[in-house]
Amino acid sequence: MEGVMFYWICWSLWVYLTFLLNRGNPYRFKLSAIILILLLVSNFQLKVGIFEVQAGGLFLLITSYLFISQEKRGAMIYYFICSFIVSMAYVTFHLFEIFDPIWIIFKKEWMMAIVFGCLAILLQKTLKGRLLIMICGTMQGEFLYAFILNKFPFPHPIGALEYLDVCSLIAALIVGWSLLENAGPILQNHIHFFEKGKQKSS
Repeated sequence: MEGVMFYWICWSLWVYLTFLLNRGNPYRFKLSAIILILLLVSNFQLKVGIFEVQAGGLFLLITSYLFISQEKRGAMIYYFICSFIVSMAYVTFHLFEIFDPIWIIFKKEWMMAIVFGCLAILLQKTLKGRLLIMICGTMQGEFLYAFILNKFPFPHPIGALEYLDVCSLIAALIVGWSLLENAGPILQNHIHFFEKGKQKSS
């Protein structure tokens, strides 16, 4: 069923941000508000020119652009280069799926999540950067893919629940990888803390 993965991941993340995350975190309120608005608008559909666009995907794209616009000029240019690379990879993946579907060796959503999660990790070093280029790149890819398919008699709704499933799965994998990357320093801090506690007690 389309949308199950999206709703499950988003609600889980919203609960974590609202009730479990440290209240002093500067991103806590922003992220929880973004997720809640995304959940509310995910079923609305808009007409943008020749395209049928789901409001959830469009909201994610606009929000990502706003975050990128707050960066320095050099960082902004690099963000857009990275998102363009992701867009090209996204469209290529879908076109290969149409013309040569035999290479989809397991469930498409998981295959896309692994491919684009790895691509975002390679292109950006921070969790924020990875999420931004992933959202921008895939949504821009959705527009380009819909434009290509517009020449054929099978329309493609942009940012539909199927896309949101893939997007939320990619985001979950990126967050999981970032947690693994930071697990070393966190464990080291805890080990030093316990060692200091033992030294004081002795």
